[in-house]
Amino acid sequence: MAGAGGGSTGPAVGGRHRGRRRAGGREAGCGGEAGGVPGGPVRPGLEALAQFVEREGHAVVKRPHKEPVEAVEAGPGEEQALVSQCALGTWSNNQKARRAKLTPGQLAQLTEHGVEWA
Repeated sequence: MAGAGGGSTGPAVGGRHRGRRRAGGREAGCGGEAGGVPGGPVRPGLEALAQFVEREGHAVVKRPHKEPVEAVEAGPGEEQALVSQCALGTWSNNQKARRAKLTPGQLAQLTEHGVEWA
């Protein structure tokens, strides 16, 4: 029975980016897929991973985990600190699934943060 227990088993309404929000205390992605500019898309996720490892002492991130990440945004006249929620568990699982596409440098960065499969 779909919807039992408050959840739905069907596809997300609004496409695959449903639930992804931007800065200002809202959910955002951690940097997207592997590939592209070397070190580019992996960097925001690595920053969230480093913060997680420093606090927790390990790099085993469960899929539903969201990591709060603070960023400073320059606005007209003053800087503003914004906190976003990085979907770190999803990002980590995606990196593992796409590890064949990661550059040696990206794999080395993951290894430096304690990721055992890298």
